[in-house]
This record gives sequence, C-alpha cells and structure tokens, in this order.
Amino acid sequence: MEQQSISILMADDHTLFRKGMSMMVKTFPGITSVKDVENGQKALDLLAIEKFDILLLDLEMPVLDGWETAKKVVTKFPDTHIIMISMHDSLKLISDLIEIGVHSYLLKSAEPEEVQKAISSVMNNDFYYNQLVARALHQKVQKGAINKPLFNERSQLTKREVEILELICQELTMKEIGDRLFISEQTIHTHRKNLMRKTEAKNAVGLVKFAIQQQIVSF
Repeated sequence: MEQQSISILMADDHTLFRKGMSMMVKTFPGITSVKDVENGQKALDLLAIEKFDILLLDLEMPVLDGWETAKKVVTKFPDTHIIMISMHDSLKLISDLIEIGVHSYLLKSAEPEEVQKAISSVMNNDFYYNQLVARALHQKVQKGAINKPLFNERSQLTKREVEILELICQELTMKEIGDRLFISEQTIHTHRKNLMRKTEAKNAVGLVKFAIQQQIVSF
C-alpha cells in the first residue's frame, strides 16, 4: 500500500465476522490501527472522538443500519472513506449507495486480496472500482436513472482535463498521473478540483460516473 499509516473502523453486528475481519485487516501492510463496533450508532460515537481513515460498514445492523450511518458519516465526517460490505448484490442498491457518497462496495464473499486492494485504492484514489460497482453504475446510466446530468457539455472540459479524467478512471494515483503526464502532483490536484467543480461530483466515484455518462471511458 502506498499509504503507510491507515486507521480502520469496522462496524458489523455479527461478532464472528467482525472479529475475523478485523484480525485479517490488521495483517495488511500500512494498517496501524483497527477498531470494531457492533452497530452504526457506536461507529458514529467513536468517529466523534477519534479519526479513522476507513470505515468498513455492514449494511444491515440493529440500532442504526449501514445506509443511515453512511449518510451521517458523509455529512459529519467527510474525511472518512466508506467501504460498504454486504451479502446483497443488488445493482440498484449499490448505485444508490455510491450516489450518497460511499467510496466502494464489497461482497462479504470477497477474497482477502480484494479487501486489501479496496483499502489501498480508496486511500490513494478516493474510490475502488470493481466489477460489481462498474455494473451498477453502467446500469444506472443506461436506464437514465441519474436525477440530473452532472454536466451538459463534455466540450466544456479542456483536453488536459479529459486526459486526467481518463487516468483517474484507471485508478492511477495523483503522483502516478503526474509522472505519466510530466507535470507536478500539485497541478494534478488543481485539475482534479476543477473537474469536480465542473461536474458537480462529490468524490472520485462521481467523476467515474460522469466519465461513463459522457462516454469518455468504457469499462
């Protein structure tokens, strides 16, 4: 992992899964802290007093479920990246979660290698784009279910912005994009901010969704 100091909070009401997942995640390179709680409300309570980089969040929990927890985390703790973990593979559910600001979605049947990759990608790129998320976003775009176009004219993006957007969709980090284009990382960050402003994207997942809408990329 490129990020060398990652703190994780795990929220899941199934003790065996939660503890097992926490033990596994602790073995990943770069993970410095892992804590776990049994519901969304306890996750919010802990986030109020301690900063976490990643929230691994179960969808179905008592007291406060993953959906409501995610909405509150996005609003109150925007620096915490959310990876939803669930048994459900409904594409509409996944696209709706991405729409509210969740950074990625994993099935509970995911291999440890994918969990590690998701954590690394979300930390470095602000999203993790697996086949399930790809299918969910494509379906939403194809059905025209996005409430309003994020952007009316692709032509309003500069050639450089389109180029950077394509590389973001390939899950390259800001440094890797800078190295590829022979420009500074700070310049890439400036272009990324301009992209998010022009597309009204909340995060990098929103940029990917826009790129699919405008047929800038095809996965």
